[in-house]
Amino acid sequence: MAENAGTTAQRIRYGLTGLAIAFLVVLLGSVISRASRDEPSASANAAANAQEPSEPMAELGVAPGASDTNESNQE
Repeated sequence: MAENAGTTAQRIRYGLTGLAIAFLVVLLGSVISRASRDEPSASANAAANAQEPSEPMAELGVAPGASDTNESNQE
């Protein structure tokens, strides 16, 4: 009976080691996949920032002094 206990413990240890290795391989693959996917978006963000208008009011479509023209149109 003592010999079976030793081999059972060894099988459990091998099984848990295999599961740990499989988990680490999947984790590593996920990290590599995510890193390759995120890289182009960083350059796309840089390109989008370069094309933004320098005036925040122009980005919203609002011009300074536009309220005067709206009041004169309502009269």
